[in-house]
Order: sequence, then structure tokens, then C-alpha cells
Amino acid sequence: MTGGNRVLVVDDDAGLARALAINLRAHGWEVTVAGTGAAGLDAAASARPDVVVLDLGLPDMPGLDVVAGIRGWSRVPIVVLSARQLGEDKVDALDAGADDYVTKPFAMNELLARLRAAVRRAQPAEADEPVVEAGELIIDLARRTVTRSGRAVRLSPTEWGLLEVLVRNRGRMVGRQQLLHDVWGPSYSSETNYLRVYSAQLRRKLEADPAHPRHILTHPGAGYRFEV
Repeated sequence: MTGGNRVLVVDDDAGLARALAINLRAHGWEVTVAGTGAAGLDAAASARPDVVVLDLGLPDMPGLDVVAGIRGWSRVPIVVLSARQLGEDKVDALDAGADDYVTKPFAMNELLARLRAAVRRAQPAEADEPVVEAGELIIDLARRTVTRSGRAVRLSPTEWGLLEVLVRNRGRMVGRQQLLHDVWGPSYSSETNYLRVYSAQLRRKLEADPAHPRHILTHPGAGYRFEV
């Protein structure tokens, strides 16, 4: 392969991480190593890797939370490493947004082949940022946090899900059917009252004047739009 591809290795096993870094660099990769989930999320935002190698057994947070944090703002390929061989773990990782799953112990040439394949399949990198500022709001798509005027805003999982879809598509209207599908699931297609209820809750928490919102806007009968 040609050099220049960037890989982020997130693994708390210092010996394995060092061995991976040596082997990857020998094959032309630029390598960033992080030993915790929090450091991995920070490195994903700052190093902008072409692919992430992620161990699920991290000391500070579940590996699946790291997958979800990255997926909140990026489509970078994620190859999961795990000593767990149960089929449910693999399904959970792929459902969370991972692109591939490699069970430890593994052959280095197999991992290299999987990384090359993941980069080839990858969609063009998004020109997106993990942190979005909108007036008094700071929305961190990687950390899944919101602050308003410097104070943390507590959102329910459903409120966050709706906000995340809107923020990721900011400036564009998102149709009601897409929102219901993305936030509640494919079996929800007509429950538009859910959107009215949760958009109203978000406005109460995030807008200075919920009756005249600046950020969470409604297209009557069509969908919703987030404006910065």
C-alpha cells in the first residue's frame, strides 16, 4: 500500500498498542495511539484518522460508547478489536456503527488487509466538526453533551437523538419520516405527534424564547431544521 493513511489505535494494553504502532508504521501508516476512550474521542477529532482500531475493553468507558461518540459526527471506518468471541458482542459492535470486528489473537497481515479494505470502502471524509456552536449553545457530537451559556443541559436519550439528527443536517430540512426512522426506528412512520412533543421539549431547554425559536425550526407539514 502507499503511505500517508492515518490510523488511530485505541487500546489500553500498552504492549499491544506499541506492537501495533511499530508494525503499522513499518507498512507506511501514520499512527496515533490513545490508551482510554476519552483520549480516543479527543484523538479522533484532532488527528482526523482514515481508520480507527478500537479495543472494546477500555478502562474508562465501554468501547461501544466510543463507537457511538465517533459516529455522532464522523463516518470514519472503525475496526473493533476484542478478546470476546461471543456472537452477541460482534452484533452489538456492528449495530453501534463499527465497520469490522477482529477477534484477539489475530494475525498482523489479516489486520492490515482489513484496514486497507475499510479505507477503500470508506465514504469521503466529512468536512464536519464534532463541536457545533449555535449562539449560546455548544453541542459536542462526540461527547454527546450540550451547554447553554456555559451551563450543562441535561437531555433524555430521545431528546439527544432528535437534536443529533437535526444538528448533523444543520441548515437543511429533515423530513418527518426520516426523523421518525432515525430517532425511533423503522416501525415508526405516522407518530408525528412524537416530533411535536420532543421538539417542544428541546426548545424549552435550548431556546432563549421557545415561542420564537432561533435554532429548532418547523417546516409545517414537512419537517424540521436546525440553524446555527
